[in-house]
Amino acid sequence: MDLGLSGRTALITGASAGIGAAMAEVFAAEGCHLHLAARGKEKLDAIADRLRADHGVRIDTHRVDLRVHADIERLAEVTDGPHILINNAGDIPAGSLAAVDDTAWRHGWELKVFGYIGLTRLIYERMKERGRGVIVNDIGAAGERPDFEYIAGSTGNAALMAFTRALGGRSWRDGIRVVGINPGPVATERITKLIDSSARFRAMAADFPFARPAEPREIAYAAAFLASDRSAYTSGTILTVDGGLSAA
Repeated sequence: MDLGLSGRTALITGASAGIGAAMAEVFAAEGCHLHLAARGKEKLDAIADRLRADHGVRIDTHRVDLRVHADIERLAEVTDGPHILINNAGDIPAGSLAAVDDTAWRHGWELKVFGYIGLTRLIYERMKERGRGVIVNDIGAAGERPDFEYIAGSTGNAALMAFTRALGGRSWRDGIRVVGINPGPVATERITKLIDSSARFRAMAADFPFARPAEPREIAYAAAFLASDRSAYTSGTILTVDGGLSAA
């Protein structure tokens, strides 16, 4: 299916690895020009070089720390109102209430919760001036399936779910759609390390739907559809892609 994204510009955060890198590949294949943002510039540049060669799209890379508001402001300025914003960066730590101290909790939320909100606020205003745009928040199924051993992430994801629904419920008045994706377990380097290092995660992995985690590209395909005009009447909605874990 041609999603009609060719020629549009997408800003993807956390694009140097995992789901973000898969999103860069899928959107480039659809003909999108890209702004790729992350802290690791060398990885971004390598991805950008390959995707330019493969798909002939324009790609700019940006080294930013989305915990730093000045970096968020600079990113919003240099990208100058993309057609699509994909908030994806995040590394909220696992652990129980006692295990995740105040510093670690705030550090994780500064990137994923306040980073999403801060960048959305600035990009939204530019989209509003154009009268069109799509914001896709990559959140996480722990927001709807809270986990004692992932309490900071579960709470942060739930906050972003509320943010997505609240904003997307009225954003249509400005010509903007705001949607979310809640991935379950995905075969990223982070999940692989957790499975290798934790008996609890190994036990969980043995019971994944379809006997596997999702591939990053499967999340990226969902994001591309939601960002396209094939999903033009979708806003304030969160798509769960977890093989049925939350439904069960």
